[in-house]
Amino acid sequence: MEINRAACVPLLVQDPYTSVWSGTDAANEGDTIHWSGKKQRIFVSVCLAGSEYRLVGGPPQETEADSQSTGGCQQVMTQVNTYVTATSTTFVYENDAFLVRLVFTTPLLAQDLTLLSRPCSYIDASLDSRIPAAAGEEAVLKVTLTSDLVSSEAGAELIFPAGTTKKGRFISMGRADQHPLGGSGDNVTIDWGYAYLAAQGEKCLFRVGEPGQSITAEVPFEAQSESGSRRDAHLVFAYDDLISANYFGQWRRAYWTGVYPDILAAIDDAMTGREETLARAAQLDRLIEEKAEEAIGPDYVYLCDLSYRQTIAAHKLVTDEEGNLLFLSKENDSNGCIGTVDVSYPSVPLFLWLNPQLVKAMLRPVFAFANSDAWTFDFAPHDVGRYPYAWGQVYGLKEKPFGQCRYWTRRDGAVYPPFYQYRGEDGLYDLNFQMPVEECGNMLIMTAAVCMAENDVSFSEPFIGLLTSWKDYLLKHGADPAGQLCTDDFAGHLSHNTNLAVKAVMGIEAYSQICRMGGKAAQADEAHREARAMAASWEMRAEAGGHTSLAFGRPDTWSLKYNMVWDLLFDSHLFSPKVIEDDIRYDLSMENTYGTPLDCRASYTKSDWILWVAAMSSEREERRKLIRGTAAYLRETPSRFPFSDWYDTESGAYCHFKGRSVQGGIFMPILADLWRGGRRT
Repeated sequence: MEINRAACVPLLVQDPYTSVWSGTDAANEGDTIHWSGKKQRIFVSVCLAGSEYRLVGGPPQETEADSQSTGGCQQVMTQVNTYVTATSTTFVYENDAFLVRLVFTTPLLAQDLTLLSRPCSYIDASLDSRIPAAAGEEAVLKVTLTSDLVSSEAGAELIFPAGTTKKGRFISMGRADQHPLGGSGDNVTIDWGYAYLAAQGEKCLFRVGEPGQSITAEVPFEAQSESGSRRDAHLVFAYDDLISANYFGQWRRAYWTGVYPDILAAIDDAMTGREETLARAAQLDRLIEEKAEEAIGPDYVYLCDLSYRQTIAAHKLVTDEEGNLLFLSKENDSNGCIGTVDVSYPSVPLFLWLNPQLVKAMLRPVFAFANSDAWTFDFAPHDVGRYPYAWGQVYGLKEKPFGQCRYWTRRDGAVYPPFYQYRGEDGLYDLNFQMPVEECGNMLIMTAAVCMAENDVSFSEPFIGLLTSWKDYLLKHGADPAGQLCTDDFAGHLSHNTNLAVKAVMGIEAYSQICRMGGKAAQADEAHREARAMAASWEMRAEAGGHTSLAFGRPDTWSLKYNMVWDLLFDSHLFSPKVIEDDIRYDLSMENTYGTPLDCRASYTKSDWILWVAAMSSEREERRKLIRGTAAYLRETPSRFPFSDWYDTESGAYCHFKGRSVQGGIFMPILADLWRGGRRT
């Protein structure tokens, strides 16, 4: 859809490391950035009628004057329109003689794992002559990648392999000293691998920039008709990270490496299959926009279009040694954890809709770690390491677990020890900083949901022992949770958390659903009775006079009850419709400029949870009102980072969290419409 403004728009967005965004009103007003906010500069310009016009990126030098004196872009072409869909971003520029369309497409098709994993993006431009005299002018598209994309160290020595593929030509760039997976952390960029620019045909000019810190491709615009009024230029951008993750001691390459022999073959396939791939991407774009329009309206289309690539690109798709899919998330701008359970939980609506295989691929690493000798607790873990090392949970570690021997660090760049190898030594984790009810509920709900999405319980069967123990934990501790953290851990510890108790109810009901699908009617009936009794008790204890409270025994409080959405998706009817309807009306009455706060303690909110609340309403207008503040935030926020899920509803300022996968939760209204009443089609 056409947008007037967004906090940040995606350009070359593939995975947690290869992630280039534009955070300015016009793409040629400033430098492009990584999701973290660090510079990852690319420059795009067109050379027309003897002049060079900048389209993307700030001036190559510190000032425009410096740029002109060093032969940089002499002019800035006016950007007149921006269009963003799920898979592409289009900028439209014009002057008196020409109109230019520049399109960045990363075909992250959730249904096609090869395309989702293949690290290739398209950079396409078209040129229309607005006056006859301009039709014959030579025109060139120029794209420059800087060293920022391959090295966090300014001035590092680079090398520039170049050559031919079977279908075209390429130039690449990478550090001379390569240390794949050389570190871990949160707001970090990559220091290994190679960035590529490739094109078909012999006329494309590739060169290395001075002083050896960039590569440039210059592609002539080719006429698309005899009149020559429309001319096109095409490039493929690719990034080969060489090794993508360490999974419990296994060095794992990206999924696409099992399909193609090398990156050049992947680039060739991207070039030759360009038209078909772009058509499929456009088909997905239309599907998402149609469903979003049906569910709520234009504001929701806007939110979905700006969430899709961000959500998928916060993951890396690999396999384990047995060939099982692993979809490893990175907890961006939070702590850098890999495979975080309460980050996967809000993200799953998108994947339950488009490809449940990816939900199973999120859950496998957690089950694997929970089954290891290193995890000795009767509740589910929080994560499986810090990206890109799935080496065992790092959240809630004690400062000095073995006396005075401090053997771990949170410093970005450092790698935690391989905790998965340990044998449950006492003192490793601080129980005060775990999320026992949260993560047990999350794992049970996600497992049940993926089995229901596929109408096949077989995925859960190897893990039924763990699932049973987590259900039992919720029965014992979930009805009135003791002081502990939940997924909204930034809000601190809270006792008697009513929303967390809802998660416990739904986790027990999830276990009932798993058992019923598996033909275990007696266990299913028993768990369902327990969940129903807990829900009835919850309604009485949470009553706060026309709405429900934040904590039991505190009728002067309130909060968003987003976890209750699963009662609708599971078609379990545990909570009365009136409780849900009253809470939604109350949530609307507490709305600020940029949406309803998370609860009564502060003015901040979470965008994903607002959309989950909207999904519980069956009234289109009520949904529209619930999400309008979030859409306004994304349009108006002064914080120019990829769609933050934690922001202030009064000022519209980002609190924390950039570019996270949790925005897959934005798709909950679509999923709810498909699943409501048990349809799931």
